[in-house]
Amino acid sequence: MVSFGRKSSVKDGAEHFDDFEKSPQTVPAALPPGLRQMEAPESVRNLTPEGRQYLEAKLVRKIDLRLLPMIILMYIMNYLDRNNIASARLAGLETDLGLVGSEYQTSVSILFVGYILMQIPSNLLLNKIGRPALYLPLCMVVWGIISGATGAVQNFGGLVACRFFLGFVEAVYFPGCLFFLSSWYTRKELSIRTAMLYSGSLLSGAFSGLIAAGITDGMDGSAGLRAWRWLFIIEGAITVVIAAAAFFVLPNFPRTTSWLSDDERELAVWRLQEDIGQDDWVSTEQQSFFHGMKLAFSDIKTYVLMALLFGMVAAGSVTNFFPTVVQTLGYGRIESLLLTVPPYALGVITTFINAWHADRTGERYLHITLPLIIGIVSFILAAATTTTAPRYVAMMLMIPGVYTGYVVALAWISNTIPRPPAKRAAALAAINAVSNASSIYASYMYPTSAGPRYVVAMSVNCAMVAMSMIAATVLRGILMRLNKKLDRGEHVEGAINSGQAVPGEAASKGFRFLI
Repeated sequence: MVSFGRKSSVKDGAEHFDDFEKSPQTVPAALPPGLRQMEAPESVRNLTPEGRQYLEAKLVRKIDLRLLPMIILMYIMNYLDRNNIASARLAGLETDLGLVGSEYQTSVSILFVGYILMQIPSNLLLNKIGRPALYLPLCMVVWGIISGATGAVQNFGGLVACRFFLGFVEAVYFPGCLFFLSSWYTRKELSIRTAMLYSGSLLSGAFSGLIAAGITDGMDGSAGLRAWRWLFIIEGAITVVIAAAAFFVLPNFPRTTSWLSDDERELAVWRLQEDIGQDDWVSTEQQSFFHGMKLAFSDIKTYVLMALLFGMVAAGSVTNFFPTVVQTLGYGRIESLLLTVPPYALGVITTFINAWHADRTGERYLHITLPLIIGIVSFILAAATTTTAPRYVAMMLMIPGVYTGYVVALAWISNTIPRPPAKRAAALAAINAVSNASSIYASYMYPTSAGPRYVVAMSVNCAMVAMSMIAATVLRGILMRLNKKLDRGEHVEGAINSGQAVPGEAASKGFRFLI
């Protein structure tokens, strides 16, 4: 847990910070912009502890209500537009477009090529301009148009082109939102908010089956169009409408948003400074593309987190083909689509409970690794039997087994690489990009001929989960060692070649990594 060793009041804590800043032994001779501004603003210093607690709780609720519903809804559409091709496959896409061999798998995997290419540049650009309320909805409009246009493709080439550009534009959203959340919430608040965001993908998986079943059953042949075409058109149109509403709802960063009062803005900025002991996003002038990338890629923790997230996303790639996997139970097309709903619903429940408990306890490692054990069991069970009941039990456990711990792992990135914001933005995008690279090859592990057990795919998934557990163990060891150095008062500020990246001022104020 994070403890700054403050006295009984915020004012006393501010005086402690003042004393620290006056100490020539602990403050570097030259501090980057933002590090000299560590005294609490007057509006915060004048609060009693009880008043501070009340106003901060009120502020967090206000942020939650303004930010979370819209970004969750946007992510539902992001994931829905990305993965509706799996439902379209059951509705006749392959037959109508004359796809043969591995062409369908290529259509799925090509999205992730565009997705990977855009993530780092997009997050650094978002950090630079500081206008997420404009940037994210604008990109959403574009991907909604591309998604709707997929309903008009006539051949394999058109499908591949739409999928590539869809991935290229959709890449903006998820890493951008992770950075967005980390710019508003403290570390102890981040896991549950990340779970709320990621619930959008799980809910979209549930909604996808219901929507696809309704469209397939009721609109096939309407206006002379097959049901799978209506699937893309309707969902793309909904995306554009939601994006238009988001322009008027989303905030920017705490310093650049207009719907907070001056006192609320000061408290929103100060609590982030206080959490890390160092300032966060200040202005566009202080954000450097290449410096942020250099810091991210010189930190060994970035690479360990890449391995952790890569394994989890690789195992979770089963969701790209979930309707196909569920269809191996032997039910009809509509029944198979409906049977995809309960696993996602269970995943939402377990994800929220796990993330809530992770934030409440401040523990990360066990909240990531224990659910992964369930994931391994589900993959082994799916590959070992063709009996309907145990196979559906395995499918019920697959999504909770992977994604219950995944949202905590996502929050662990910002917990582990908190500052400066340009570094955090680059690290979030790079880790998410590398982890999604697994979806390029994973698309070829689920040919219809490999059903019903998909032994190769399930075996690879088990290996990927095991890799994630090893990476989590390594990261926990690194963070424990750094925390012990901090406890001994050793200076572990992140030299480029050390990869430790502990903010010097933050360390002196009691910063500890969450493990």
